[in-house]
Amino acid sequence: MKHIYKQGEHGKPVFVMLHGTGGDERDLLPLAKILDPTYGILSVKGEVSENGMARFFKRRGEGEYDLEDLEFRGQELYEFIEESSRKYKFNLEDVVLVGFSNGSNIAINVILREESPFKKALLFAPLYPVDLQQNTKDLSAFNVFLSMGENDPIVTPEQSKRVIEIFKERGAEVHETWVNSHEITQESLNEAKKLL
Repeated sequence: MKHIYKQGEHGKPVFVMLHGTGGDERDLLPLAKILDPTYGILSVKGEVSENGMARFFKRRGEGEYDLEDLEFRGQELYEFIEESSRKYKFNLEDVVLVGFSNGSNIAINVILREESPFKKALLFAPLYPVDLQQNTKDLSAFNVFLSMGENDPIVTPEQSKRVIEIFKERGAEVHETWVNSHEITQESLNEAKKLL
């Protein structure tokens, strides 16, 4: 997968940065600097093209996921992070997933995998309209920061609350902040930093 890797200070965690629709592997690099410039960075580009815009998985329409592709791409991303941890010599347990919009959504898929050992994520403008009745992932050792928009034109407040429930139902510690729209704000970044 196309990516950028930057070595952090020895022993520090690694941000896995996942952009929104139409972004690329350079998009969220400035965020990593703001969040913690001492962390390593693995910034990944989605491999699906939607009208020329990069995404992490296919969809059939706004908020309507191609579930088969989501499953396939989530597995592929998980294996890529695993492979990168061996190549660049970092621990999977030290990974902090950082996603915006479509990047947040694929991050949720990766987090909910049974084999996934991640302990922390910072997710901005997430949406996950997926039936998870069969998913029994224990997230009691997991910390997640969620930034959601009260007037988000893409994600309704109900859909945002559903994301909160997904994590709470599985025992995760949830830190939430509400902004105005489908965006990353300075205020939400300041809140996210507290989780690190």
